[in-house]
Formats: sequence, C-alpha cells, structure tokens
Amino acid sequence: MPLTKVLITVKSYPTVSSHYDEQLSIAGFREDGTFIRIYPVPFTKKTYDEDYQLYDWVELDLQRNPRDFRLESFRPVIVDAPVKKTGHLGTDDYWSERKAIVLKNIYRNLSTIVMEAKHEAFYTSLVVFKPARILGFVVEETEREWNSDRLEKIMAEKSPIGEFEQPEDPFSVMKKLPYKFSFRFTDNKNEEITLPVEDWQLASLYWKSLKKFSGPDKEQKAINEVRKKYLQEYARNTDLYFFLGTTQNVHAVSKQPFTIVGVFPATMPPAVVQGSLF
Repeated sequence: MPLTKVLITVKSYPTVSSHYDEQLSIAGFREDGTFIRIYPVPFTKKTYDEDYQLYDWVELDLQRNPRDFRLESFRPVIVDAPVKKTGHLGTDDYWSERKAIVLKNIYRNLSTIVMEAKHEAFYTSLVVFKPARILGFVVEETEREWNSDRLEKIMAEKSPIGEFEQPEDPFSVMKKLPYKFSFRFTDNKNEEITLPVEDWQLASLYWKSLKKFSGPDKEQKAINEVRKKYLQEYARNTDLYFFLGTTQNVHAVSKQPFTIVGVFPATMPPAVVQGSLF
C-alpha cells in the first residue's frame, strides 16, 4: 500500500484521561485537508521533540487503529519504522501554505461539533475551530503528581509484549504540569466556553520558562510567559484558530469531550488604514 503523507500540526502531552498507547500521539492533515490522528508513536523525549516537528510533511505506512472507534485514528503498520520527512511548510506570506491545508473545513459552533462527536456516522474527534471572541486565559493550580491509582490502571493497559512497548515511559519522562491552562471564548452563537489547552507546545514553553527563573516566584514568572504567548501574542495579534480533539475514554462518556490540543496562530497582514475621503 502507498505511504500516507501527513502534515504534522499537533503533538500531544501525556494525560491520565486516555489509554496508555494513546499517551503520545501526533495529529495532522492529509493533503486533501482531512484530519488524522496517529498513535502509538515510539517515544523518547529527543525523538518526540526532533523527529515530529510541527508543519513537517512526513510519510508513514498506516492502518486504521482497530482499538479505536474514532474514524480519524490510525496506527503505524510497523510502530518503530523510521519517520520519513519530505518537506516543511513555513510561515511566508502570512502562513499562506499552511492555511491552504489547515483551513479547508472550519467549525464555528461547539454544539455542532459535539453533535457530530456523538453521532455514529461521524464520531468526529478532531476539528479546526474558529473562536468568535477570546474572553480570557485561565490558569488554575492542580495536583503536582500523576494520580497513582489512575497510573496503575493505565500501565495495566499497556499493549502485550510483541505488539508495542514504549522505549520510554512518558509518565516518568514528562512531569505533570502543576497548572491547568484554559482559554475562555465564545462561539458564533455567543455561547461562553472554557476549554483547557493540552498540547506539547504549551507544556514545553512552561518548563523552558521555569528553567530561566529562580526564587520563590519562578512559577509565577513562567505562568506569565505562557500567558504572554497565548493571550497577548496569539489571541490579540494573530488570526487564531484552535485544534480541538478528544481522547478515546473521554469521548465515550463525556457530554462535551473536546479540549484544545493545539493552536494555529496565523499571522495577519498589517491593517490598511484608509485616509479620510473628505
């Protein structure tokens, strides 16, 4: 079978709301603009950082993931096969090349997405969403360690030997974020919504920022760096879209299963200021 060409736009960060082999996944777009999720992917932190770069085109030998009812979910035929990179989309001309792939199907109403997520004809689990208005960026302190009971259950779900084993355990390599970061926004029906941001980029920004600072207020300074990037830079100065996604467990049981799994902060042309006609 021919290889599947995928533009990577999402890298997940470990959560305890999904199966073990879904912990580290990537998602992106085929050339026709349809979304696709790929897991499991071999995980070492270096490989995950360097081999799966956002907006790289990669080619993979994929098959439908038989353990997942969500139609966007695929898995590598050979899990540890090397990643074949074939190109990269840059940010020239206000992200025009990226927009041509990513913005082919845009949702603007959350209730429509939830309806599709629950309908067996769709089971929609990955979408591009355009918020109507950003209301704020919420930061809440959470538990600082992974839930031990939930971890035991997740570890028990590990694939049998011979099928798939992670080179590294993402829960031991990746620390739990001690804060929950969420966007508050409205959709096109003016419904107010708060969704957490659960992507690799945000987590990586927090940990890198934390290393820059010292003293008792270093966490607050790292939070301020994240807030500056996501609220001031992205929400106010770009044409911002969200990648919304579900995890398999949450999709099956939650009335509203989506979280923000990535952002698309496309740059905008400078406003053209017209002079007075009089």
